[in-house]
Amino acid sequence: MNSARRQATRQKLYEAAVTLIAEQGFSATTVDEIAERAGVAKGTVYYNFASKNELFEELLRHGVGLLTASLRAADTATAAAGGSRVDALDAMIRAGLEFIARYPSVTQLYVAELWRTNRAWQGTLMLVRSDAVSAVEKVLAEAVATGELSEEIDVPLTAAALFGMVLMTALDWQAFQPQRSIDDVHAALSRLLQGRVGGRHIPHAPA
Repeated sequence: MNSARRQATRQKLYEAAVTLIAEQGFSATTVDEIAERAGVAKGTVYYNFASKNELFEELLRHGVGLLTASLRAADTATAAAGGSRVDALDAMIRAGLEFIARYPSVTQLYVAELWRTNRAWQGTLMLVRSDAVSAVEKVLAEAVATGELSEEIDVPLTAAALFGMVLMTALDWQAFQPQRSIDDVHAALSRLLQGRVGGRHIPHAPA
């Protein structure tokens, strides 16, 4: 099997697995079901992955890797356009929302697995989470270095807070406020970024 064909097959298996696991949980999902949903033979699953555990571990690595790449691409595009570091953070928020709107099941699984400590892939999950948060942390650190943001900011904690804010807001949006547009959700988070993280004073309305 050539590389392109194998990657296409693995992508089908990822999509089948994430959908099934989101529907019925990891333990209840079988390799037979994954193969059937993907439209391949059961042997194809084992040709690409040694076990269901390995498939799921690679699914998390693949999914969070795509998110991290989209965050970094937003940073790069903003820099190329001459935007500020806070502009880059805002673009990363948008990129995160777009990713989650496109891959809600991946995000649901990622958030669910963060709270489990007995999984074989816990170490991998922590590594990919670290990669994603470090993309945000890099831009925050640059914003502090250039004077856009206060030196008092705890960069690692703020990066984790921004990353978590986007994840949880997007999941809430998808589950409970689907009628809202991505522009609406992004605007709300952008105002929060500019007013709270950016340290800009928002005057209170007169009584």
